[in-house]
Amino acid sequence: MTLAKALNLSLRTALEDDRDVLVMGEDVGRLGGVFRVTDGLQKDFGEDRVMDSPLAESGIVGTAIGLALGGYRPVVEIQFDGFVFPAYDQIVTQLAKLHARSGGTLRMPVVIRIPYGGGIGAVEHHSESPEALFAHVAGLKVVSPSNPSDAYWMLRQAVRSDDPVIFFEPKRRYWDTGAVDPDATPPPLHRAQIVRAGTDLTLVAYGPSVKLCVEAAEAAAADGHSLEVVDLRSVSPVDFDTVQTSVEKTHRLVVVHEAPVFFGAGAEIAARITTRCFYTLEAPVLRVGGHHAPYPPARLERHYLPDLDRVLATVDHSLAY
Repeated sequence: MTLAKALNLSLRTALEDDRDVLVMGEDVGRLGGVFRVTDGLQKDFGEDRVMDSPLAESGIVGTAIGLALGGYRPVVEIQFDGFVFPAYDQIVTQLAKLHARSGGTLRMPVVIRIPYGGGIGAVEHHSESPEALFAHVAGLKVVSPSNPSDAYWMLRQAVRSDDPVIFFEPKRRYWDTGAVDPDATPPPLHRAQIVRAGTDLTLVAYGPSVKLCVEAAEAAAADGHSLEVVDLRSVSPVDFDTVQTSVEKTHRLVVVHEAPVFFGAGAEIAARITTRCFYTLEAPVLRVGGHHAPYPPARLERHYLPDLDRVLATVDHSLAY
């Protein structure tokens, strides 16, 4: 099934399993969401559990916080990445801090789903990658699936979490297909996964960039280079142990993400792995990502987003040390 269908199935299962789970957001009910991730849920579970909200992101998140205090497990949909900023104050000032502020008494089981990233030719405010902004905030968990199976299981795990989870959905991958086994035993929500084994260099990515890195590894193999691809899955917390183990095998690391390289998630990974693997690395940790500039108009986004040529050029740069 597609990644979007996997998310729909995950929400449906969560609604069936727990009457305290609620879905809310702009057009999530009758329309089924702009990407149809919530298609059919209001029809089957009613307007009291799948709720269309006003166009007011701060109000949506504030309402979800109140519902969580009342014992519910709200799942909020923000229509597009750039629309989350009006709710940033609610997320950072209230949602992330209530657990600590109450000395652990108050739980905040809120999931905020955000379609993010570029690659679909959208207009301004529809293609941003703000994951580093939220990963910097203590008290928030930040995750992003890269395939339908992870989309299903990671959303189920996020809904069950008593901590607030920012769930970034790679919108360019909504229509990618893959197998989903609802009876499988999934890995822990915040554990990274090796999706392709290799020996010469490690590529680390998450969300929309994982598929690009697998394509880069396949292209590099034709030139005789064996690249290992690690799907980080969780941006906060980060499974540094899995990355370290991979780098201790390959001795080289390139981090790839769509967000700007400047102060991005890749900077933290580069710093941590350099500290952990200083005597193992045979080249500096390199990064490939977006530019430190406002996201461009759709016709120019191919110049902004990491592509196969930029990833392979950076791989060659690392291997040349």
